Amino acid sequence: MRKLLNTLYVSSQGSYLRKEGETIVVEREGKTAAQMPVHTIGSVVCFGNVLVSPFLLGSCAERDVGISFLTEHGRFLASVRGPVSGNVLLRRQQYRMADEEAATRAIAANIVSAKIANGRIVMNRAIRDHGERLDAESVRDASTAMDRLMDSISRAPDVDSIRGIEGMAAAEYFSCFNELIVDQKGDFHFGERNRRPPLDPVNALLSFVYTLVMHDVRSALESVGLDPAVGFLHRDRPGRAGLALDVMEEFRPSVADRLVLSLINRRQVAARGFKRSEGGGIVMDDDTRKTVLVEYQSRKQDEIEHPYLGEKIPVGLLYFVQANLLARFIRGDLDGYPPFFWR
Repeated sequence: MRKLLNTLYVSSQGSYLRKEGETIVVEREGKTAAQMPVHTIGSVVCFGNVLVSPFLLGSCAERDVGISFLTEHGRFLASVRGPVSGNVLLRRQQYRMADEEAATRAIAANIVSAKIANGRIVMNRAIRDHGERLDAESVRDASTAMDRLMDSISRAPDVDSIRGIEGMAAAEYFSCFNELIVDQKGDFHFGERNRRPPLDPVNALLSFVYTLVMHDVRSALESVGLDPAVGFLHRDRPGRAGLALDVMEEFRPSVADRLVLSLINRRQVAARGFKRSEGGGIVMDDDTRKTVLVEYQSRKQDEIEHPYLGEKIPVGLLYFVQANLLARFIRGDLDGYPPFFWR
């Protein structure tokens, strides 16, 4: 089993990363703020005005340590990686399957089924744990509607129909998402899903955590040799990592949404940590962003039993496991792609 390595998040503006021997040094205002062995780092994520020396870029590329650059508020800009991993035959087969309706439909159906099932678990556990503090009936009704939609996937004739089912299920899920917020309801109200820019603190948190998950999923796909740009559920679009978005769907409810709800309901974030930007969107301040990063990194260390493998693994390795299972299916080693169903 692959070892879960740390992700280095650098969000302090004006930081400079350089190579010193076999270590990564983070400098701030000319002083060393942190230093760590490069072999303990799986990837580096830089937010905003963070510079990286050419020598460190080259060293990380040689060691397959990806470096991603995001805006200060979490919008993905670019990434630097070494040579493409894996067998070119795997990617050629991926491209062929992406052009085949039957193969595309099968993968998309499994992914959407897992996303809906995982979303229902988030809702049903909220009823179980906080039934007296939320409108349990409305949450239960939405969960039931999602269950019916999940059953209809097997009858969907094509991928477009599956995309439609996914959209309807997402609408049901987010229609009661505000009910899942059981604390600080005056400061954290969710009306609808919006982004680019997010218009309220809840959407700001969701968008930011989705970006973190997206980075990890994309890195996992690249590490097993798949092309993250060519997906099955998401249509090809220049500049969009379609396959990474596909696999990420399985983890939106079980990893990202749960983390956001936990941060709010446990009062780990507060309204004062958000402000409105000149463009009208809501952004997090530095302290709130650091809190989210620390909690996400901590959540990745938690262990969970993988339903397909039947063994306990850290949450942070789920992305790699699913990428590897997808690669095995594409190579023909598995009869179908087993998505991640949270239990």
